[in-house]
Amino acid sequence: MYSDSLQIFGEIPLNGEINSSGAKNAMTKLLVSSMLSDKRCVFYNVPNIKDVEITLDLCSQIGMEIDWDKEKKIISVITKTIKNTFIPQRFSGANRIPILLIGALLGRTQESIVVPALGGDELGARPVNFHVSSFKKLGAEVEFTNNEYIANSKNGLKGALIILDYPSVGTTENTILSSIRAKGKTVIKNAAMEPEIIDIILFLQKLGANISIDTDRTITIEETQNFNEVEHFVLPDRNEIVSYALAAIATKGKIFIKGAEHLHLITFLNKLREVGANFNVKKDGIEFFYKNLLKGSLHIETDVHPGFMTDWQQPFVVLLTQTKGISVIHETVYENRFGYIHTLNRMGADIDLFSQCLGSAKCRFNSLNHKHSVVVKGATKLVGKNIFIPDLRAGFAYVMAGLIAEGETIIHGAPFLDRGYDTFLEKLQSLGANISRKTIKTNVNV
Repeated sequence: MYSDSLQIFGEIPLNGEINSSGAKNAMTKLLVSSMLSDKRCVFYNVPNIKDVEITLDLCSQIGMEIDWDKEKKIISVITKTIKNTFIPQRFSGANRIPILLIGALLGRTQESIVVPALGGDELGARPVNFHVSSFKKLGAEVEFTNNEYIANSKNGLKGALIILDYPSVGTTENTILSSIRAKGKTVIKNAAMEPEIIDIILFLQKLGANISIDTDRTITIEETQNFNEVEHFVLPDRNEIVSYALAAIATKGKIFIKGAEHLHLITFLNKLREVGANFNVKKDGIEFFYKNLLKGSLHIETDVHPGFMTDWQQPFVVLLTQTKGISVIHETVYENRFGYIHTLNRMGADIDLFSQCLGSAKCRFNSLNHKHSVVVKGATKLVGKNIFIPDLRAGFAYVMAGLIAEGETIIHGAPFLDRGYDTFLEKLQSLGANISRKTIKTNVNV
């Protein structure tokens, strides 16, 4: 078996400047959102990543016409008519986008919408019962059979009061999309308020939607039937920014990330200050750099925005292996997000896993025996190993560990990183990393 792999020789500080790419978690949802109307939508700052390709393929099945200039990072799309409402099983497991197609299409067609079961990284259960509950409150009929979701709005959609049990990002997005064409007014309580959701709301307002947000996690949507053509600049990817920032600091380097948004990173930047890392916010981006010995003894609990993002904890754990002291991270968003810890320990880290909630935050996983807390003891010396990527964010954490480690690190499963990091190899090489991509024979299927 041959694997698309990365070869890294570590202990080289990252130095230089890179541009932040458009956000994966906004761009894919924006493409789906554009299908609410039959008007042309043009997107700028589009990341060249696999998840965008998959989403475009999905949307083209339905009737979207696409013009993608990868060099200029511009996509122009229009869905004049809904030509097909059946998404084939080959998209099952591809990513989390298929379920959002239901929200976008319920108001545009009387046909039954059929999408395959969800995919994406295996981070634990990400139930769609919240999505289904919202659809039904708006008047849709939804069932799950033969590994497919089947939905329709033959009797029309009607605005409703929808109170989410948990401020789920995906459920909030889907509820917004399905409410745009619903008769009357929809009020969503306990909604997620991530920057990517705000970006979608800004796009929808340009599109013609009457949509507002309040400080108590409430989103109000009035029925919309008339739409406009839209031009939209995709916000920077805060997960990408955090990943490169932590890699620079962990390797004792200094980088400037052009386009990094201060507002989206407040919680992260505070934690950097706590470990003694340095940053300078400038008019067109943020500079991150190592200056003095890093100190641990942190306590971090992941949470919905504006809390510490679950996608930040993997690279931050790697940084904590290089800080002096004992730190604790309590994962409250996904129950299975520490699957990468064993590999870091193989490389020399000293990390213990616990099923207890090591924190004060309300946690859905209390007493469920999920190992969702870790204690990181540092500083430890990492040594290169032969390792396999389990998911996107763990994949970058491994890359970061390889950049720190002594000797050679071989990382199998490079396509995981292609899903969410735009030209990551070129960016790391431009910062001085000794990293290359190779096809390597392995005895393990990846």
